Amino acid sequence: MQGFNLKDAGTPELLSLFAQVLDQLRDREVVRSGNDPVADYCESLVVRALNLARKGGSNKGCDALDDLTGKRYEIKGRRITRFNPSTQLSVFRELDSCHFDYLAGVLLDSDFTVTRACCVPWAVVKECATYRNHVNGWIMHLAPSVWERSGVRDITQELKRAQSEWP
Repeated sequence: MQGFNLKDAGTPELLSLFAQVLDQLRDREVVRSGNDPVADYCESLVVRALNLARKGGSNKGCDALDDLTGKRYEIKGRRITRFNPSTQLSVFRELDSCHFDYLAGVLLDSDFTVTRACCVPWAVVKECATYRNHVNGWIMHLAPSVWERSGVRDITQELKRAQSEWP
């Protein structure tokens, strides 16, 4: 892409380029949809790093399985930018139904570099999350204090390794 200056490109050109990048990432099985790639990318990273089996399509509250242990993983990520430093994850639906055993939570830098990641037992998610009527679900922030809770496992290095080994 030498010679192409993003600042000089028009909005239609930038959107077209973004669509082409998403298509290429989908062809490489990095993302599964044409939506914002954060969720799909985090899912792919966790599956690769922890050697999990990705569940097909949309599954309520469970994105991957550990075939050895039978444990179910819900995977959520957040991209932190200078415009939005929030660590709030997307909404958990029907949290009381316990559709997963672990939340794999991932924080990405603005350039999609893994900054922190952890596996959080369902019981800890239940303690940390707050129900919000207006979204009909549970909200949780992946705040630094989450890593200090009992049973939480830091998986940052595993995800950084998977990220660096990705072709």
